[in-house]
Amino acid sequence: MIKTLAKQVKEYWKASVATPLFMILEVILETIIPLLMASMIDDGVEKGDMGHILRIGAWMAVCAAGGLFAGVMGGKYGARASTGFARNLRQAMFENIQTFSFANIDRFSTASLVTRLTTDVTVLQDAYQMILRMFTRAPASLLCAMVMAFTISPKLASIYLGACLGLGVCLFFIMKRATKYFQQAFPKYDDMNASVQENVSAVRVVKAYVREDYETKKFRKTSENISKIFTKAERSLSYNSPLMMLAVYSCILLISWVGAKMIVVGDLTTGNLASLLTYCINILMSLMMLSMIFVMVTMSAASARRIAEVLNETSSLQNPSVPDFDIPDGSIRFDRVRFSYHATSEEPVLKDINLSVRSGETIGIIGGTGSAKTSLVNLISRLYDVSEGTVFVGGKDVRTYDLETLRSQVAVVLQKNVLFSGTILENLRWGNPDATEEECRQACLLACADEFIQRMPDGYHTRIEQGGTNVSGGQKQRLCIARALLKKPKILILDDSTSAVDTATDAKIRKAFTEEIPDTTKIIIAQRISSVQHADRIVVMDNGSIDGIGTHEQLLKTNAIYQEVYASQTGGSGDFDENGGEQ
Repeated sequence: MIKTLAKQVKEYWKASVATPLFMILEVILETIIPLLMASMIDDGVEKGDMGHILRIGAWMAVCAAGGLFAGVMGGKYGARASTGFARNLRQAMFENIQTFSFANIDRFSTASLVTRLTTDVTVLQDAYQMILRMFTRAPASLLCAMVMAFTISPKLASIYLGACLGLGVCLFFIMKRATKYFQQAFPKYDDMNASVQENVSAVRVVKAYVREDYETKKFRKTSENISKIFTKAERSLSYNSPLMMLAVYSCILLISWVGAKMIVVGDLTTGNLASLLTYCINILMSLMMLSMIFVMVTMSAASARRIAEVLNETSSLQNPSVPDFDIPDGSIRFDRVRFSYHATSEEPVLKDINLSVRSGETIGIIGGTGSAKTSLVNLISRLYDVSEGTVFVGGKDVRTYDLETLRSQVAVVLQKNVLFSGTILENLRWGNPDATEEECRQACLLACADEFIQRMPDGYHTRIEQGGTNVSGGQKQRLCIARALLKKPKILILDDSTSAVDTATDAKIRKAFTEEIPDTTKIIIAQRISSVQHADRIVVMDNGSIDGIGTHEQLLKTNAIYQEVYASQTGGSGDFDENGGEQ
């Protein structure tokens, strides 16, 4: 884990080295000041030597100024190193997430990834800065002060040592108890972020069903869980300060009492006693700093593990060592394919799939919810890998292709359509960054999107709000289809992508596909029989298996599931918009 995180220091290693060096310099200069003060008292004040007082005073001022400069530089370089480290962590995590397959993404929830990129990185940033500065300064100050104290008076320095040992034992048990609570806290942030994300993205549904109070209560419960955990942790840590103050004042009293006796008998000078009291405070304050560091490190340990998990995660889909960059055509073949989302699953999602699709053929896929229609087409572009068997595209195993090449030739319009903030043109050019405005318009004509785009105030330069909230569901689907067409793929997969489009527009889109892209293999997943009945062949899925393959007429005669679906959709008045259009 440490090795993984340390790689992200990268170009900030110089600042990471300079920070502790400046902190050590600050400590050394601060350690010299009490010695100079003792000399000023013993050889200057008590002897009435004003020259000595001025000389020592000047040296004390130089040391103080040097310490101030070292402290400022330590803070400057510490801030640069910690913020740069955090930036590299976020960048590395984000870049690695982009390589994840769907199987990898399934391991992490969206809310968890957001928490790791934000809260966890911020915690680690603060901890890194504290380690560079305080974790160097505190032990160095403790060691220097202890050495100087033993040099002046081993007897009085033993009081420090005893206090340090006793305080260290107490702090160890406090930290051990607090660690348990901090490790429980950060996974709770995932739950809270998930609640917020779900509520904000579905705010229209929340308001439509008047569930604001329910969502508020759910969020309050999640927030209270985090609050309770941190309260327990802080309650454990609350003993730090009283114990520290007890140790500080006890040491001051003991040193003053014992030191006064030693001065009376001549074993100690007044100046040395003053410097010992200063070292006493330095030592105990260093312990206080160390306790704060342990708290931060304890908190950050959980965050560090979570970040390292993302950084160390490797995609379950890897390019072959010698990838194939040539896809001859859009033919598809499933050869005894079985697939499970998890290796430990008892029942596979897809069972013994055998299916051949000719290049340029239009295939309809229909089946009930959970019949694995989407799982089947996800294997074509290698969003997942098969558990058994082989999927062929263009006559070659999809696992032999370069992933980017394969996915550029297999355009998928997913069940859940997503548009991004930006203009319509910017969204369309996700399919082809170099597409001209005319090419974008042609794709929109095929997808029947041009008609509503032309009615918009700025046409193709109209801005789409985040998530496409300013366009209807049917408009969003047609824009996503146009975006996929701009890839000019050999295979086009529409995963229930016209469900929000009226039947008249759906028919226009299918007709345009037949006339304009006859050489592209088209796979249409749909719930409506009308969307697939004109396909060259229709595949009926049931519980992860192929129940029947044939034309519309053949399946009406031979397949019970298809007959049932057809009867349920045509037995009544038909689709509500059968003779109309999207309004």
